[in-house]
Amino acid sequence: MKKNERALIVEKTLNKLYPTVPIPLKHNSIFELLIAVLLSAQCTDERVNQVTPSLFSIGGNAYEMSKVSINQIYKIIRPCGLAPQKSKAIYNLSKILIKNFNGNVPESFEELEKLPGVGHKTASVVMSQGFGHPAFPVDTHIHRLAQRWGLTNGKNVTRTEKDLKKLFSETIWNKLHLQIIFYGREYCKARSCYGIECEICTTCYPKRKKIIIVNKA
Repeated sequence: MKKNERALIVEKTLNKLYPTVPIPLKHNSIFELLIAVLLSAQCTDERVNQVTPSLFSIGGNAYEMSKVSINQIYKIIRPCGLAPQKSKAIYNLSKILIKNFNGNVPESFEELEKLPGVGHKTASVVMSQGFGHPAFPVDTHIHRLAQRWGLTNGKNVTRTEKDLKKLFSETIWNKLHLQIIFYGREYCKARSCYGIECEICTTCYPKRKKIIIVNKA
């Protein structure tokens, strides 16, 4: 089976299972989305959604957040992990947004990736889920599944992103990356399936017997 044929199987199966997909991180503005995505690094979405209501109640925009001390931010977000670095990043990026963008989140990869604590994946999520621009954020689930499905060699997340963008139409990137995440959480988990059990893995590779060891993100 060719790679583009496997990609078609992936698309059809995910559309059947997830015809609509909710945004995992709860937010009421693009600023809140940016902060939530920043907090989600090495942390579950569930945990982020538990702490952000308290954080956003005192810092729902850049102007409000810039008045909250780093220590206050730290105390609230501590359950998310990496709290010292994240609290400083949140405080400092709020100051930068006020100084350079009138408190607004910039609508470009270049400007987003200049902000403290914001890498390419975070910027991609904001551009996709916040502004609606085509983007393909690659997290650990997507990186793992793309390898199990034979869509990339998984050398690194940058390579995985490029490979997936070539295989799938730009018009479905924003929905597809969320569909893959939900599938990875529910059916093709990190410590199960291993490329030989779930519907997509067995359809793409019906004769596969050996488990797939994936390259980590």
